Amino acid sequence: MNSSPSSRSSAVVAELGPTNTGKTHRAIERMLEYETGMIGLPLRLLAREVYDRVTARVGEGRVALMTGEEKRLPPRPDYWICTVEAMPTDRQVDFLAVDEIQLAAHRERGHVFTDRLLHARGRRETWFLGADTIRPMVQALIPHVSVKRATRLSQLRYAGTRSLKSLPPRSAVVAFSADRVYELAEALRRLRGGVAVVLGALSPRTRNAQVAMYQSGEVQYLVATDAIGMGLNLDLNHVAFAALSKYDGAEQRELFPDELAQIAGRAGRHLNDGTFGTLNSLSELPPRVVSAIESHRFPAVRSLIWRNASLDFSSPESLLDSLSRAPNNNAFVRVERADDFDALKELSNVPAIRDIATHRASVELLWQVCQIPDFRKGLFGQHVALLRETFLQLSEGDGKLEQSWLSRQVSPLDDVSGDIHTLMDRLAAIRIWTYISHRSSWLHDAEHWQERTRRIEDALGDALHERLVERFVQRAARRSARRFVRSAERPAPESDSPFAKLGQLLGEVPGVEGGAMTEEQFVQRVVDATHDAFEVDASGSISFEGQPLARLVPGKDRRTPQIALAEPEVWTGGARRLLERRLVALSRDLVTEAMGGFPAEALTGSGSSAAMRGLAYCLAEGLGVTSQEAAREQWRLLDAESRERSTALGVREGERFLYVAEALAPHALERRCMLTALFHRSPAPQGVPREPVLQVSALGGWNARAFGYEILGPVALRIDIVERLSEALRHPNDAQQVHALLQELKLEGGVRARVLRELGGRSGRAPVKRRRRRRGGRAPGTAPDKSGANGPPAHAGAHSKPRRSGTGEGNG
Repeated sequence: MNSSPSSRSSAVVAELGPTNTGKTHRAIERMLEYETGMIGLPLRLLAREVYDRVTARVGEGRVALMTGEEKRLPPRPDYWICTVEAMPTDRQVDFLAVDEIQLAAHRERGHVFTDRLLHARGRRETWFLGADTIRPMVQALIPHVSVKRATRLSQLRYAGTRSLKSLPPRSAVVAFSADRVYELAEALRRLRGGVAVVLGALSPRTRNAQVAMYQSGEVQYLVATDAIGMGLNLDLNHVAFAALSKYDGAEQRELFPDELAQIAGRAGRHLNDGTFGTLNSLSELPPRVVSAIESHRFPAVRSLIWRNASLDFSSPESLLDSLSRAPNNNAFVRVERADDFDALKELSNVPAIRDIATHRASVELLWQVCQIPDFRKGLFGQHVALLRETFLQLSEGDGKLEQSWLSRQVSPLDDVSGDIHTLMDRLAAIRIWTYISHRSSWLHDAEHWQERTRRIEDALGDALHERLVERFVQRAARRSARRFVRSAERPAPESDSPFAKLGQLLGEVPGVEGGAMTEEQFVQRVVDATHDAFEVDASGSISFEGQPLARLVPGKDRRTPQIALAEPEVWTGGARRLLERRLVALSRDLVTEAMGGFPAEALTGSGSSAAMRGLAYCLAEGLGVTSQEAAREQWRLLDAESRERSTALGVREGERFLYVAEALAPHALERRCMLTALFHRSPAPQGVPREPVLQVSALGGWNARAFGYEILGPVALRIDIVERLSEALRHPNDAQQVHALLQELKLEGGVRARVLRELGGRSGRAPVKRRRRRRGGRAPGTAPDKSGANGPPAHAGAHSKPRRSGTGEGNG
């Protein structure tokens, strides 16, 4: 990522407009047209939602998730989904986007968004997404920006006041404190039988379970804070405000019209119109506010929150002075208050800290400690005391936090008993330690603490979801959302009860409270599992921890297999949605493995040249392998940069094929075989892909190339072997290698001669060294040349029977 605000190498686009315009969707689609990309989002919850969407497209192996407390980092990610604060600013990516850029005017977080607006750039393209109110500032700060106004896809209309009893299905009630949310949820439960709850303080695990319950139709109502206002995609028809003021961290104030619009705009998704209004405990919205929300017209933002990024770490006082420095641009307003700045002021007055913080490294460490967020939002002095102890420990001895001290802080939080409020308090506290655990240089055995804090947060999240369901969802309203506790005796094998099947699936795995695992706990284990936790056999059956879970079923081609759960009737709608999302991501990873990691989707976008798009398409259709005939022209037309990119991605030009090197590895060939057989709904020929040589008759009429083989006379050779032989035949001095390969393949007599003749004819050279002919005749002892070496090459892909129906094989 380019940190220079003056860089013109990246095209900068600002797509601005109201909610439900598809801005974030278009940014994701655009990012996936590039080989690498990054998107910064305003909420941890939204980052997780976008991560789920992207991984369902390209698999989890290519996508990283980065938030303050949650990190999912595959070995070589191409795409980074982050909260804006957690964006790795030193990471170079082709495409970069920042969502909800109007938050640059937010009194506490705004300075981070302003910094990204000024400095964050992708190498080739940068997008800023947000409300139209930020347009004048974006145009003033980035003169070369291309501004696009996004229009709402559906209408938003005012519906006046309603009682809770008269709310239509698929409604959300919005309040601005947890206590009020619970009060409203309880009232709706009594009236309507069930409700989901969404608050920003929930863990992603809990929020996902609640949203999945709502999205699947298990409940028809949602009670939430303004956490739903930042791009969470919910199927809402109506939004009802239960309050029009909130505490913003400094004071209780009335919401501005544009803030109301941000929340009201969640009603109506895609082309479905939506309505908004208030509960009848409030008065009607003023006509001017209604008009502004319906027409999406609000006063423009005239200044952005700013904080100096050039910090002086020579002493705590110098750091405070540099943080307090006023901007030199009238468009900026210095941030008034921030928790990290206030903590630094407090800690700078502690004698023990002043004695240590005397040089640059120690002051930098002090500033890093001050940036530990206070998720508890309790007494500020309590948080400062924690920061003080953390800094002193990191400044002494080996510069690590004491294991025993960490254990004393974390262990009391490993407790899932208590009511909703108690669990939320523990969740807020463990988030602090999850954040600290990802500062690997601060801890002994950081991986242990990351795993432990995440396990505690997950357990608390599961318990909180259970409490929310117990309190706010009547069991009659949720067909199978009961706690699936296994009895001491295993259900009878002949029982066809869905609950018995789920009990068998869950097994005797202990749940949060030491009892049997619930549906939600098992589903979350699957959602959080890494790729290695799943077993996929040659028929496409997927198992998790030894239990059959689902199977792959044919899609429109080999690259888009679909998912069918093994026992769909045993899961609630929300559970099915989460399982299917995770398994779709797994299926995309399997296809990527078959293609040797080739990022075909990124290279077929508009950001690539026509030749590159054509080549990528051919390789994608052939699962990483395409014939020279199909792709020779595209390869020839590649410019130097595109050819270099292709080579870096493993594309190789062979004698007969263009291929991705890793696509010919044994594991990739096994995935190819599975996907091809799956698409054609028929078992693969026996011996494929283990055997390097097959008799053509053994293929039973199948297209050899679809399974990674090439027909040469009476036999089919695996393509990796064909290319090894062809490469050896190119060099006259490699006759010994050719002989060794043929011996290994056990090719002898006429078969051996036929294979060599076809390979030699294809390259335009004989496979063995010939004597020079005498003038006017042939070499002594040789027969007349009938091989057609100077004529057209033999058709290497020919086979004796017509291939079976289906066109999904492509060129590979």
